[in-house]
Amino acid sequence: MAANESHSTLPRPSFERAPKLLIVVAPYYKDIADQLVAGARAEIEAVGGTHQTIEVPGALEVPTAIGQAFRMADFDGFVALGCVIRGETTHYDTVCNDSSRAITLLGLQGACIGNGILTVENRAQAEARAEVAGQNKGGGAAAAALHLIALARHWGKPARSVGFMPKSDEFQIATGEAQA
Repeated sequence: MAANESHSTLPRPSFERAPKLLIVVAPYYKDIADQLVAGARAEIEAVGGTHQTIEVPGALEVPTAIGQAFRMADFDGFVALGCVIRGETTHYDTVCNDSSRAITLLGLQGACIGNGILTVENRAQAEARAEVAGQNKGGGAAAAALHLIALARHWGKPARSVGFMPKSDEFQIATGEAQA
């Protein structure tokens, strides 16, 4: 985003039941990661939500950790945070493209994810984007996750039983009669 361009920000969603989010951060650039996490936590807390934060080695591991938590834990949404600064090799392109693609695929599977993995040319760009008092991309990623959670809850359907049920319940559900 150019410094002199205007942009629109959606109002914060509200929740009847507080959302629970997992913040997954790659702290390779610790000072930048700390700012991203601070922004994300503040945004989540502003809507009365709760959060847990875990660290992973790098940006490529962020979607893997989110995928595991999406399948095995009880979070309403996820915030992906980290920073990739262009270097001298094509590794930058691989990390940026693959982490973004994996996060998008998880989102298409139903995970409510805000992507705050910065992909920048230099440290100055990263600092400007991460700073809570600046562009606050950590807060923006949390806001994106919160909006997706609100949308999922709006469109959500009651959970249906899947799998085996006890025999007495199965009989009653199937016939509408209580078993003798």
